[in-house]
Order: sequence, then C-alpha cells, then structure tokens
Amino acid sequence: MDFPSDLKYTESDEWIRVEGEKGTIGITDYAQDQLSDIVYVEVLAALGASLEKGAVFAAVESVKAAADIYMPVGGKIVEVNESLADTPEMVNTDPYGEAWLVRIELADASELDALKDAAAYEKSCEERSH
Repeated sequence: MDFPSDLKYTESDEWIRVEGEKGTIGITDYAQDQLSDIVYVEVLAALGASLEKGAVFAAVESVKAAADIYMPVGGKIVEVNESLADTPEMVNTDPYGEAWLVRIELADASELDALKDAAAYEKSCEERSH
C-alpha cells in the first residue's frame, strides 16, 4: 500500500496534490485495493463547474462495487482526465499518477487544513482493515 507524503487525504479515500492555487484529485491506493478491479470511471462534474467540499464529482465501478467520489475541498473544475473513460484500469495500476480524476482551482486553501497527512491516513486505513 502506498501513501505518498506530498498528498493530503480524506476519510472517504480521496487524495489531493496541491500545486500553487491548483489541486489534482484522485482516489487512493487503499480505495482501489478495496474496490478491486476498476471497470468504469465517470467524472460527473462538468468542466468549469464550481463544487463545494464534499460534493460528489465522480463515480467508479469495480467488479465488486460502485463508489461515489467526493471533493476533498471546494473548487472549480479546470481539467478532467478523459483517458480514464477508455482505460479505467489505470486507477488500479497508477492511482497517484496517470489515474488522477480532475484538476481544480482551489476555492479556499484553508479547507486543506482539515485533511489528513500520509501518516494519519495510513493509520486510518490500518484501523479499517482489522
């Protein structure tokens, strides 16, 4: 299980990598492992949409289950990873790289303070796995 230290994490298994005023969002290694083989990814939010923290912006389906994906912080969608429609399995092989879901312009950077760092998120995953 991988927990990159340059990311912030949500309790619901999303990650965000912040670069300046922008953030890249995806689902964690733990989430893809729990879901198993991802067969479908759909970004529900439109390009240019402004969403609140906690809003559903995407859905993933695996052979085992379907899951909604939530905004870790509020922001405006500035880019959508269109390649996941054709290669949803990338979420299983590269959840922190090629399988990012959206890029946003942050609405309020202070919302990042409520997210977990890698150590806290890893501990949360370990607790749920027992």
